[in-house]
Amino acid sequence: MADRGRARRVWRSTAVGLCLLLTAPLSGCGGRTAADSARAQVQRVLDARSAALLGHDERAYGVTGTRGEYTRLRALPLASWTYRVTGLRRGGSGATADADLRYRVAGYDRAPVSVRRTLALGRTADGRWYVTADRPARGAGRQLWDEGTVTAVEGAHSLVLGTGQSAGALRGYARLADRAVPAVSGAWGTDWARRVVVLVPHTLEGMAALLGSPAANYRGIAAVTTGEVGGSGAAPADRVVVNPDAYALLGGVGKQVVLTHETTHVATRAHTTTATPLWLSEGYADWIGYLGTGRTPPEAAPELARAVQDGTVPSALPVDQDFRFSSDPVHLAEAYEGGWLACRMIADHWGPARLGAFYRAVGAHPKREGALDDALTKVLGTTPEAFTARWREYVRDQLG
Repeated sequence: MADRGRARRVWRSTAVGLCLLLTAPLSGCGGRTAADSARAQVQRVLDARSAALLGHDERAYGVTGTRGEYTRLRALPLASWTYRVTGLRRGGSGATADADLRYRVAGYDRAPVSVRRTLALGRTADGRWYVTADRPARGAGRQLWDEGTVTAVEGAHSLVLGTGQSAGALRGYARLADRAVPAVSGAWGTDWARRVVVLVPHTLEGMAALLGSPAANYRGIAAVTTGEVGGSGAAPADRVVVNPDAYALLGGVGKQVVLTHETTHVATRAHTTTATPLWLSEGYADWIGYLGTGRTPPEAAPELARAVQDGTVPSALPVDQDFRFSSDPVHLAEAYEGGWLACRMIADHWGPARLGAFYRAVGAHPKREGALDDALTKVLGTTPEAFTARWREYVRDQLG
Protein backbone atom coordinates (compact mmCIF):
# COMPACT_ATOMS: atom_id res chain seq x y z
CA MET A 1 0.00 0.00 0.00
CA ALA A 2 2.79 2.43 0.86
CA ASP A 3 4.57 1.76 -2.46
CA ARG A 4 1.37 2.33 -4.48
CA GLY A 5 0.73 5.64 -2.61
CA ARG A 6 4.27 6.76 -3.36
CA ALA A 7 3.75 5.82 -7.04
CA ARG A 8 0.57 7.92 -7.21
CA ARG A 9 2.41 10.90 -5.70
CA VAL A 10 5.23 10.54 -8.24
CA TRP A 11 2.69 10.39 -11.09
CA ARG A 12 0.93 13.52 -9.86
CA SER A 13 4.25 15.35 -9.51
CA THR A 14 5.26 14.34 -13.02
CA ALA A 15 1.89 15.44 -14.40
CA VAL A 16 2.28 18.87 -12.78
CA GLY A 17 5.74 19.17 -14.25
CA LEU A 18 4.49 18.29 -17.72
CA CYS A 19 1.64 20.75 -17.36
CA LEU A 20 4.12 23.53 -16.69
CA LEU A 21 6.27 22.55 -19.66
CA LEU A 22 3.58 22.04 -22.27
CA THR A 23 2.27 25.02 -24.25
CA ALA A 24 -1.13 24.29 -25.75
CA PRO A 25 -2.89 26.98 -27.82
CA LEU A 26 -6.25 26.66 -26.05
CA SER A 27 -5.95 24.73 -22.82
CA GLY A 28 -3.49 23.31 -20.37
CA CYS A 29 -3.59 20.65 -17.71
CA GLY A 30 -6.10 20.94 -14.92
CA GLY A 31 -8.31 23.14 -17.11
CA ARG A 32 -5.94 26.13 -17.05
CA THR A 33 -5.97 27.92 -20.43
CA ALA A 34 -3.18 29.71 -22.21
CA ALA A 35 -5.31 32.84 -21.95
CA ASP A 36 -5.41 32.45 -18.16
CA SER A 37 -1.64 32.15 -18.11
CA ALA A 38 -1.18 35.24 -20.29
CA ARG A 39 -3.59 37.23 -18.13
CA ALA A 40 -1.66 36.26 -15.00
CA GLN A 41 1.60 37.27 -16.66
CA VAL A 42 0.16 40.66 -17.66
CA GLN A 43 -1.14 41.15 -14.13
CA ARG A 44 2.38 40.57 -12.78
CA VAL A 45 3.78 43.12 -15.22
CA LEU A 46 1.23 45.69 -14.08
CA ASP A 47 1.95 44.89 -10.42
CA ALA A 48 5.65 45.52 -11.07
CA ARG A 49 4.83 48.70 -12.96
CA SER A 50 2.73 49.98 -10.05
CA ALA A 51 5.45 49.17 -7.51
CA ALA A 52 8.04 51.00 -9.62
CA LEU A 53 5.81 54.08 -9.88
CA LEU A 54 5.17 54.18 -6.14
CA GLY A 55 8.88 53.60 -5.47
CA HIS A 56 9.94 56.37 -7.87
CA ASP A 57 12.10 53.85 -9.74
CA GLU A 58 12.09 54.98 -13.36
CA ARG A 59 14.49 52.23 -14.48
CA ALA A 60 12.26 49.49 -13.07
CA TYR A 61 9.23 51.21 -14.58
CA GLY A 62 10.92 51.24 -17.97
CA VAL A 63 11.47 47.47 -17.79
CA THR A 64 7.67 47.05 -17.81
CA GLY A 65 7.15 49.15 -20.95
CA THR A 66 6.83 52.73 -22.12
CA ARG A 67 8.08 55.42 -19.74
CA GLY A 68 5.73 58.15 -21.00
CA GLU A 69 3.24 57.72 -18.19
CA TYR A 70 6.01 57.80 -15.59
CA THR A 71 7.13 61.23 -16.82
CA ARG A 72 3.57 62.49 -16.71
CA LEU A 73 2.81 60.99 -13.30
CA ARG A 74 5.98 61.38 -11.27
CA ALA A 75 4.89 64.64 -9.59
CA LEU A 76 1.57 63.17 -8.43
CA PRO A 77 1.82 62.38 -4.67
CA LEU A 78 0.46 58.85 -4.56
CA ALA A 79 -0.41 56.74 -1.54
CA SER A 80 -1.52 53.78 -3.68
CA TRP A 81 -1.71 52.70 -7.33
CA THR A 82 -2.96 49.28 -8.44
CA TYR A 83 -4.33 47.65 -11.59
CA ARG A 84 -6.71 44.69 -11.73
CA VAL A 85 -6.87 43.03 -15.14
CA THR A 86 -10.49 42.35 -16.08
CA GLY A 87 -10.03 41.13 -19.64
CA LEU A 88 -7.34 40.27 -22.19
CA ARG A 89 -7.64 40.10 -25.97
CA ARG A 90 -4.79 38.61 -28.00
CA GLY A 91 -4.02 39.87 -31.49
CA GLY A 92 -0.97 39.15 -33.60
CA SER A 93 2.15 39.47 -31.48
CA GLY A 94 0.47 41.72 -28.91
CA ALA A 95 -2.64 42.04 -26.79
CA THR A 96 -5.07 44.55 -25.32
CA ALA A 97 -5.91 44.45 -21.61
CA ASP A 98 -8.93 45.92 -19.84
CA ALA A 99 -8.13 46.93 -16.28
CA ASP A 100 -9.56 48.73 -13.28
CA LEU A 101 -7.06 51.28 -11.97
CA ARG A 102 -7.43 52.28 -8.32
CA TYR A 103 -5.28 55.06 -6.93
CA ARG A 104 -5.21 57.32 -3.91
CA VAL A 105 -3.63 60.77 -3.58
CA ALA A 106 -1.62 60.92 -0.37
CA GLY A 107 -3.15 63.10 2.33
CA TYR A 108 -6.36 63.85 0.42
CA ASP A 109 -8.22 60.73 -0.69
CA ARG A 110 -10.00 58.76 2.02
CA ALA A 111 -10.52 55.86 -0.39
CA PRO A 112 -9.13 54.94 -3.79
CA VAL A 113 -10.43 56.58 -6.94
CA SER A 114 -11.45 53.85 -9.40
CA VAL A 115 -11.19 54.34 -13.19
CA ARG A 116 -11.35 52.00 -16.18
CA ARG A 117 -8.27 51.78 -18.41
CA THR A 118 -7.28 50.04 -21.63
CA LEU A 119 -3.65 48.98 -22.02
CA ALA A 120 -1.91 48.00 -25.26
CA LEU A 121 0.73 45.30 -24.80
CA GLY A 122 3.65 44.03 -26.81
CA ARG A 123 5.71 40.87 -26.36
CA THR A 124 9.44 40.33 -26.61
CA ALA A 125 11.08 37.49 -28.55
CA ASP A 126 11.53 35.54 -25.31
CA GLY A 127 7.82 35.88 -24.43
CA ARG A 128 7.83 38.77 -21.90
CA TRP A 129 4.86 41.16 -21.95
CA TYR A 130 5.35 44.94 -21.78
CA VAL A 131 3.05 47.98 -21.90
CA THR A 132 3.05 50.11 -25.04
CA ALA A 133 0.12 52.42 -24.17
CA ASP A 134 -2.22 53.16 -21.24
CA ARG A 135 -5.37 55.10 -22.04
CA PRO A 136 -8.95 55.61 -20.77
CA ALA A 137 -11.37 52.80 -21.54
CA ARG A 138 -14.13 53.47 -24.04
CA GLY A 139 -16.74 55.69 -22.40
CA ALA A 140 -14.49 56.53 -19.42
CA GLY A 141 -13.36 60.08 -18.70
CA ARG A 142 -9.75 61.08 -19.10
CA GLN A 143 -7.44 61.57 -16.14
CA LEU A 144 -5.30 64.67 -15.74
CA TRP A 145 -2.09 62.86 -16.74
CA ASP A 146 -3.71 61.79 -20.02
CA GLU A 147 -3.48 65.45 -21.04
CA GLY A 148 0.20 65.98 -20.30
CA THR A 149 2.82 66.09 -17.58
CA VAL A 150 1.28 66.83 -14.17
CA THR A 151 2.70 69.67 -12.09
CA ALA A 152 1.81 69.62 -8.39
CA VAL A 153 1.74 72.52 -5.95
CA GLU A 154 0.74 71.92 -2.33
CA GLY A 155 -0.62 74.70 -0.15
CA ALA A 156 -1.51 74.80 3.52
CA HIS A 157 -4.99 73.34 2.88
CA SER A 158 -4.85 72.46 -0.80
CA LEU A 159 -3.26 70.40 -3.52
CA VAL A 160 -3.32 71.95 -6.99
CA LEU A 161 -2.55 69.67 -9.95
CA GLY A 162 -2.19 71.10 -13.43
CA THR A 163 -1.16 70.32 -16.98
CA GLY A 164 0.17 72.96 -19.35
CA GLN A 165 0.35 75.40 -16.43
CA SER A 166 3.39 76.95 -14.80
CA ALA A 167 4.14 76.28 -11.15
CA GLY A 168 3.68 80.01 -10.52
CA ALA A 169 0.17 79.97 -11.96
CA LEU A 170 -0.73 76.93 -9.88
CA ARG A 171 0.57 78.63 -6.75
CA GLY A 172 -1.97 81.37 -7.41
CA TYR A 173 -4.76 78.80 -7.30
CA ALA A 174 -3.29 77.34 -4.11
CA ARG A 175 -3.30 80.75 -2.39
CA LEU A 176 -6.99 81.24 -3.19
CA ALA A 177 -7.87 77.70 -2.14
CA ASP A 178 -5.96 78.16 1.12
CA ARG A 179 -8.09 81.21 1.87
CA ALA A 180 -11.27 79.40 0.87
CA VAL A 181 -10.90 76.47 3.27
CA PRO A 182 -10.91 78.46 6.55
CA ALA A 183 -13.61 80.77 5.18
CA VAL A 184 -15.86 77.77 4.55
CA SER A 185 -15.06 76.24 7.95
CA GLY A 186 -15.94 79.56 9.61
CA ALA A 187 -19.43 79.51 8.13
CA TRP A 188 -20.23 75.80 7.80
CA GLY A 189 -18.19 74.27 10.63
CA THR A 190 -15.23 71.94 10.82
CA ASP A 191 -16.96 68.56 10.31
CA TRP A 192 -15.25 67.95 6.96
CA ALA A 193 -11.75 67.16 5.67
CA ARG A 194 -10.75 70.87 5.51
CA ARG A 195 -8.58 70.35 2.45
CA VAL A 196 -9.28 70.49 -1.25
CA VAL A 197 -7.84 69.08 -4.50
CA VAL A 198 -7.95 71.47 -7.49
CA LEU A 199 -7.38 70.22 -11.04
CA VAL A 200 -6.31 72.81 -13.62
CA PRO A 201 -6.21 71.45 -17.19
CA HIS A 202 -4.68 73.48 -20.00
CA THR A 203 -7.94 74.34 -21.81
CA LEU A 204 -11.73 74.19 -21.68
CA GLU A 205 -11.54 71.10 -23.88
CA GLY A 206 -9.25 69.49 -21.33
CA MET A 207 -11.72 70.24 -18.56
CA ALA A 208 -14.57 68.71 -20.55
CA ALA A 209 -12.50 65.59 -21.26
CA LEU A 210 -11.88 65.12 -17.53
CA LEU A 211 -15.62 65.34 -16.93
CA GLY A 212 -16.56 63.15 -19.89
CA SER A 213 -18.93 65.76 -21.37
CA PRO A 214 -18.99 68.10 -24.39
CA ALA A 215 -16.98 71.30 -24.00
CA ALA A 216 -20.05 73.35 -24.94
CA ASN A 217 -21.65 72.35 -21.62
CA TYR A 218 -18.97 74.22 -19.65
CA ARG A 219 -18.30 77.28 -21.78
CA GLY A 220 -18.54 80.25 -19.41
CA ILE A 221 -18.50 77.99 -16.32
CA ALA A 222 -15.37 78.83 -14.30
CA ALA A 223 -15.22 75.60 -12.26
CA VAL A 224 -17.23 72.58 -11.14
CA THR A 225 -16.86 70.10 -8.30
CA THR A 226 -17.04 66.36 -8.84
CA GLY A 227 -18.06 64.03 -6.03
CA GLU A 228 -20.59 61.59 -4.65
CA VAL A 229 -23.89 63.15 -3.57
CA GLY A 230 -24.41 62.32 0.09
CA GLY A 231 -20.83 61.10 0.07
CA SER A 232 -19.98 58.48 2.66
CA GLY A 233 -16.72 58.46 4.58
CA ALA A 234 -15.51 55.76 2.21
CA ALA A 235 -15.78 58.00 -0.86
CA PRO A 236 -12.61 59.59 -2.24
CA ALA A 237 -12.12 63.33 -1.92
CA ASP A 238 -13.95 65.63 -4.30
CA ARG A 239 -12.08 67.33 -7.13
CA VAL A 240 -12.56 70.97 -8.06
CA VAL A 241 -12.06 71.09 -11.84
CA VAL A 242 -11.25 74.52 -13.27
CA ASN A 243 -12.10 75.86 -16.71
CA PRO A 244 -8.95 77.95 -17.26
CA ASP A 245 -10.49 79.87 -20.17
CA ALA A 246 -13.45 81.21 -18.18
CA TYR A 247 -11.48 81.52 -14.93
CA ALA A 248 -8.91 83.79 -16.59
CA LEU A 249 -11.62 86.34 -17.41
CA LEU A 250 -12.50 86.88 -13.74
CA GLY A 251 -11.10 89.57 -11.49
CA GLY A 252 -9.44 88.85 -8.17
CA VAL A 253 -12.69 88.85 -6.19
CA GLY A 254 -14.43 86.69 -8.78
CA LYS A 255 -11.67 84.09 -8.70
CA GLN A 256 -11.85 83.91 -4.92
CA VAL A 257 -15.64 83.60 -4.98
CA VAL A 258 -15.42 80.71 -7.44
CA LEU A 259 -12.91 78.70 -5.40
CA THR A 260 -14.75 79.40 -2.14
CA HIS A 261 -18.03 78.36 -3.77
CA GLU A 262 -16.53 75.07 -5.00
CA THR A 263 -14.81 74.44 -1.67
CA THR A 264 -18.21 74.81 -0.01
CA HIS A 265 -19.48 71.94 -2.15
CA VAL A 266 -16.57 69.83 -0.89
CA ALA A 267 -17.39 70.71 2.72
CA THR A 268 -21.13 70.11 2.46
CA ARG A 269 -21.00 66.98 0.26
CA ALA A 270 -21.90 64.48 3.00
CA HIS A 271 -25.01 66.55 3.82
CA THR A 272 -26.00 67.17 0.20
CA THR A 273 -28.29 64.37 -0.93
CA THR A 274 -30.92 63.69 -3.55
CA ALA A 275 -33.33 65.45 -1.19
CA THR A 276 -31.41 68.74 -1.56
CA PRO A 277 -32.75 71.09 -4.25
CA LEU A 278 -30.11 72.79 -6.38
CA TRP A 279 -31.27 76.26 -5.39
CA LEU A 280 -30.21 75.40 -1.85
CA SER A 281 -26.87 73.69 -2.61
CA GLU A 282 -25.81 76.29 -5.19
CA GLY A 283 -27.27 79.20 -3.28
CA TYR A 284 -25.53 78.18 -0.06
CA ALA A 285 -22.19 77.82 -1.87
CA ASP A 286 -22.63 81.31 -3.34
CA TRP A 287 -23.67 82.68 0.05
CA ILE A 288 -20.38 81.56 1.60
CA GLY A 289 -18.50 82.57 -1.54
CA TYR A 290 -19.67 86.16 -1.32
CA LEU A 291 -19.22 86.57 2.44
CA GLY A 292 -16.80 89.37 3.19
CA THR A 293 -16.43 90.50 -0.43
CA GLY A 294 -18.46 93.68 0.01
CA ARG A 295 -20.47 92.92 -3.14
CA THR A 296 -23.99 94.39 -3.05
CA PRO A 297 -26.97 92.31 -4.22
CA PRO A 298 -27.22 94.17 -7.58
CA GLU A 299 -23.48 93.57 -8.13
CA ALA A 300 -23.66 89.90 -7.22
CA ALA A 301 -26.98 89.27 -9.01
CA PRO A 302 -26.86 91.47 -12.13
CA GLU A 303 -29.15 89.38 -14.36
CA LEU A 304 -31.89 89.05 -11.78
CA ALA A 305 -31.50 92.74 -10.92
CA ARG A 306 -32.10 93.64 -14.58
CA ALA A 307 -35.24 91.51 -14.64
CA VAL A 308 -36.59 93.06 -11.43
CA GLN A 309 -35.85 96.58 -12.62
CA ASP A 310 -37.75 95.73 -15.80
CA GLY A 311 -40.74 94.79 -13.67
CA THR A 312 -40.32 90.99 -13.60
CA VAL A 313 -39.99 89.33 -10.19
CA PRO A 314 -39.73 85.51 -10.32
CA SER A 315 -42.90 83.82 -9.14
CA ALA A 316 -41.19 80.75 -7.66
CA LEU A 317 -37.83 79.52 -6.49
CA PRO A 318 -35.61 78.03 -9.23
CA VAL A 319 -36.13 74.34 -10.00
CA ASP A 320 -33.32 71.88 -10.67
CA GLN A 321 -33.74 72.05 -14.44
CA ASP A 322 -32.92 75.77 -14.33
CA PHE A 323 -29.35 74.90 -13.29
CA ARG A 324 -28.44 72.86 -16.38
CA PHE A 325 -25.16 74.09 -17.83
CA SER A 326 -26.55 73.73 -21.34
CA SER A 327 -29.44 76.13 -20.69
CA ASP A 328 -29.57 79.80 -21.67
CA PRO A 329 -26.73 81.66 -19.87
CA VAL A 330 -29.00 84.46 -18.64
CA HIS A 331 -31.58 81.99 -17.33
CA LEU A 332 -28.78 79.98 -15.67
CA ALA A 333 -27.38 83.11 -14.02
CA GLU A 334 -30.83 84.08 -12.73
CA ALA A 335 -31.22 80.62 -11.18
CA TYR A 336 -27.93 80.89 -9.30
CA GLU A 337 -28.71 84.43 -8.20
CA GLY A 338 -32.19 83.45 -7.01
CA GLY A 339 -30.77 80.60 -4.93
CA TRP A 340 -28.12 82.89 -3.44
CA LEU A 341 -30.72 85.47 -2.44
CA ALA A 342 -32.87 82.78 -0.82
CA CYS A 343 -29.95 81.65 1.35
CA ARG A 344 -28.94 85.25 2.05
CA MET A 345 -32.50 85.96 3.16
CA ILE A 346 -32.45 83.00 5.58
CA ALA A 347 -29.15 84.22 7.05
CA ASP A 348 -30.46 87.79 7.34
CA HIS A 349 -33.83 86.88 8.87
CA TRP A 350 -33.14 83.68 10.87
CA GLY A 351 -29.36 83.88 11.28
CA PRO A 352 -26.38 82.06 9.72
CA ALA A 353 -26.51 79.18 12.23
CA ARG A 354 -30.16 78.49 11.35
CA LEU A 355 -29.22 78.53 7.65
CA GLY A 356 -26.65 75.79 8.25
CA ALA A 357 -29.14 73.78 10.31
CA PHE A 358 -31.74 74.16 7.56
CA TYR A 359 -29.27 72.86 4.95
CA ARG A 360 -28.46 69.80 7.06
CA ALA A 361 -32.13 69.12 7.83
CA VAL A 362 -33.10 69.10 4.15
CA GLY A 363 -30.24 66.74 3.26
CA ALA A 364 -31.10 64.38 6.11
CA HIS A 365 -34.58 63.71 4.75
CA PRO A 366 -34.92 60.21 3.23
CA LYS A 367 -36.35 61.50 -0.07
CA ARG A 368 -36.94 64.70 -2.04
CA GLU A 369 -40.68 64.75 -1.45
CA GLY A 370 -41.40 66.54 1.80
CA ALA A 371 -37.77 67.41 2.56
CA LEU A 372 -38.10 71.14 2.01
CA ASP A 373 -41.51 71.38 3.63
CA ASP A 374 -40.39 69.55 6.78
CA ALA A 375 -37.21 71.63 7.17
CA LEU A 376 -39.07 74.90 6.61
CA THR A 377 -41.53 73.95 9.34
CA LYS A 378 -39.15 72.42 11.88
CA VAL A 379 -36.10 74.66 11.46
CA LEU A 380 -37.49 77.99 10.23
CA GLY A 381 -41.04 77.78 11.55
CA THR A 382 -42.64 78.73 8.24
CA THR A 383 -44.45 77.18 5.28
CA PRO A 384 -43.40 76.84 1.63
CA GLU A 385 -45.99 79.42 0.58
CA ALA A 386 -44.93 81.95 3.22
CA PHE A 387 -41.23 81.34 2.49
CA THR A 388 -41.70 81.89 -1.24
CA ALA A 389 -43.70 85.07 -0.64
CA ARG A 390 -41.02 86.39 1.73
CA TRP A 391 -38.30 85.52 -0.83
CA ARG A 392 -40.11 87.34 -3.66
CA GLU A 393 -40.43 90.42 -1.47
CA TYR A 394 -36.75 90.13 -0.49
CA VAL A 395 -35.68 89.91 -4.15
CA ARG A 396 -37.75 92.98 -4.95
CA ASP A 397 -36.35 94.95 -2.01
CA GLN A 398 -32.71 94.00 -2.62
CA LEU A 399 -32.65 94.40 -6.41
CA GLY A 400 -35.39 96.91 -7.18
